[in-house]
This record gives sequence, structure tokens and C-alpha cells, in this order.
Amino acid sequence: MDISIVIPLFNEEESLPELAAWIGKVMVEHNFSYEIIMIDDGSKDNSWQVVKSLQKENPNIKGIKFRRNYGKSAALYSGFDVVRGDVVITMDADLQDSPDEIPELYRMIKEEEYDLVSGWKKKRRDPVLTKNLPSKFYNRTARLMTGIKIHDMNCGLKAYRQNVVKSIEVYGDMHRYIPVLAKWAGYKKIGEKVVVHSERKYGVTKFGVERFIRGPLDLLSVMFISRFVKRPMHFFGVLGILMGIIGLAAAVYLGVEKIIQLRHGIVGNLITNSPYFFISLTSMIIGAQFFLAGFLGELISRSSSDRNKYQIDEKTF
Repeated sequence: MDISIVIPLFNEEESLPELAAWIGKVMVEHNFSYEIIMIDDGSKDNSWQVVKSLQKENPNIKGIKFRRNYGKSAALYSGFDVVRGDVVITMDADLQDSPDEIPELYRMIKEEEYDLVSGWKKKRRDPVLTKNLPSKFYNRTARLMTGIKIHDMNCGLKAYRQNVVKSIEVYGDMHRYIPVLAKWAGYKKIGEKVVVHSERKYGVTKFGVERFIRGPLDLLSVMFISRFVKRPMHFFGVLGILMGIIGLAAAVYLGVEKIIQLRHGIVGNLITNSPYFFISLTSMIIGAQFFLAGFLGELISRSSSDRNKYQIDEKTF
């Protein structure tokens, strides 16, 4: 099969028929073999009934229905689990992503041999203050922290090799940083394509102000997991040693100062009256806690059932 199209949806009953017809038209025009996997993330409208109705008209359409709303990451993970196409396309169900982009995304994966191609909504049709500016800020921060030079990390329109989506685990709100997860899994040829971004035709946006908090927290989480999940002592141990050195330096300073005062017959203040005493004590306690956290993390990591689970691309024996 050429293409699997994964579409998470939540309360999108009005847009689904138009989207399915549009995708079908593009697939027929380019003679692609395909499947459309629609994941209903606990919709409260008639979205699931629409999916089942569309499936009767087009057997290439498949559906997964969640009992409640789990979020976009869960929907993508469930879709990735069942895809069969050589190239996997993800897109939103609100008609803001154009199916006309699919042939070029497919070509970039197959002919230019990209592992992942992310859409870039260079000209966005969203409110400037609530979406455009925060999106630019987070994308710039993500580029600096991850080294992945794409402009729209969270664009819903993406293309992947099948083995990429089978090698990553998307959970929580990590759908925002799938390129980072792919890079961590060893897929480093990541590109982007400028795509058309249309205005929402039906319904309302599903993202609120909480994304301003979740976005940076998720970025910190994925950066920590990608670098230190199998060696937590390298993170917490370094912090513990650094804090310990700061505490030791403050203690040495206090000791040297007191010795100098005594040699010169100066009756100085008690060491416990100096702020450096509390800096020293607090720093050493925090350093010990960080070091203990790293040690416990190592014990948990070594006890994990997948501690020696690695992404193997191919074997020759």
C-alpha cells in the first residue's frame, strides 16, 4: 500500500464528508493505493456516525473510536499502530490542511528519501496574538534547543516513512514534538515543505490557553527523556556535584576567614551568623538530594524491562 492517512478528530461531523471526498479525489488522480484511518477522540457530536457512514461509501476508510477524550497524541499513537502504507500522512480534520499537498509530501519521502517531512504554515490563517506569535516563539525555542531546523514543529500535516511511526511512542502532549522523538530514535533526515493553511470552515478550535503552559513543559520533558532516560545519573549527578562544589567553596571561605581572624586576634562573628554558612549548608543538602535522585534513577532504569531495547534498522545475519 502506498499511503496511510491518519486523521485525529474531535467534534468534526461537518467537515468529515468534504475531507473524505477531497482525499479520495486526490488519491484517484494520482493512482495511489491508500487507507484513511479516522480516530474519533471521544467526540460528543455525530462524528462517529459520520465515519461509519463514510466507510460504507469508501471501504478504504477505517475508524477507531475512543470511549472518552484522551488527546491528540493518543489518537496518533493508535493510528500509527495500525497503519500499513509505505508513507504515513497525518493531517487535521478541520479542513485547514489541504489534501492537495499529499502527492508532493509522498514524493519527498520516496524520491528525496526523507525520514520525515513537516508542513510549514508560512502564511497562517489564525489569530495573531493567540496563535501566530506564541507559535513563532515556541518554534524558535524548539529549534535552538533541539537543533532541528524546521519552522513549524507542531504542524498537523506531516509525512513519515512507516518505520518512523512504528519506532516512536507518542503520549501525553508529545505530538507537538514528534520530529524530536524521531531524531532521538535515529531518523535524522528531517525536512519541511511550505503548505497552504486555510481558514477553519466549520466548528471551533480545540486548543485553549493551557497550551501556553504545556508547550514549554513538554519540550523540557522530551529533551530530558531523549538525552538522559537511560543515564539519569549523568544529569542529576552533575547537578549534585555542582551544588556540592558550591557548598564546599562557601564552607572553605568561612573556614579560611575564621582562621585569618584568629591569627590576627580579631574577635569575629560566629560562623553561624554568616549568610555563607546557610548557603554552604543548603547547597550541600541540595547536592546530596540531586545525587540521590540520580542514584535512584539509575536503579529504576536498570530494573526496566526495556533497558536494553534499541532501535535496530536492519540485520544481515
